[in-house]
Amino acid sequence: MWRRGTLTIAAVLVATGCASNPTQTPAPTSTHAHGAPSGDGVMAEAHGFRLTGVQLPERAGKPGTVSLEVLDSAGSPVTSMVRNQTKLLHLYVVRSDLSAFRHLHPEFRNGAWEASATLPSPGSYRVITEFSVKDAGHTDHVVLGAEAALAGPQPARTPAALRSSDGTVRVAVEGGGDVASTGRLSVRVTDRRGRPVKLGAYLGATAHVTGFHTQAGTMVHLHPVGVPEIESDATVLTLHTGEIAAGPYVFFVQVRVDGFLHTLRAEAQLT
Repeated sequence: MWRRGTLTIAAVLVATGCASNPTQTPAPTSTHAHGAPSGDGVMAEAHGFRLTGVQLPERAGKPGTVSLEVLDSAGSPVTSMVRNQTKLLHLYVVRSDLSAFRHLHPEFRNGAWEASATLPSPGSYRVITEFSVKDAGHTDHVVLGAEAALAGPQPARTPAALRSSDGTVRVAVEGGGDVASTGRLSVRVTDRRGRPVKLGAYLGATAHVTGFHTQAGTMVHLHPVGVPEIESDATVLTLHTGEIAAGPYVFFVQVRVDGFLHTLRAEAQLT
């Protein structure tokens, strides 16, 4: 069950890693070739495309494979995606209580899209695909989602709330955000001492922000507007909210600092 969010802000590193291209030059905002997407990550079918064959790793806490198929209206595999933020297909695996999040970039092999992942605990997960395809001279942006279960003994209780800092990077949302074509949301990024940081490029942008409506379960992908603003006590990212549903959200903010990719969690209310 999706948890209800609050106006309080929490941020924590849930995955870090040394990444290639550790540049510290602020990256340009990525250009997206789509408007409002078809689908919102809740339904497995949208705009003539269908997500099927979803499989998770066999065991929690161990490396395994997430696999899936994307079929067109004729039941044929879809492989001719248009690159969006440098990737053909973005794959998100999020635990239903929003305690775990993985952003993967699978490859097509053996008739399916596959990516390696380690999921922290058994339970219910939502697997979401995001991709763009050419259709009659224009580009369609599609978001599909399906539930999948990771077998194993269920945790005695919901995983503990994530901490506000990982000791290196901290994220906070500055106030709420408006839901409109001109809506904006500010995200403040600091180091452990509350100072601004230099952001490197990740997927052709200064940040990748994935949000989940904690009541409806729908997914949104928010885009940075322009370049980060360096203030005395934070690096500030302005995000375009667009005309999405109002309500409580959990956001997973991915930024690159000092060559490492940080994935942090923040909550906010959009009005």
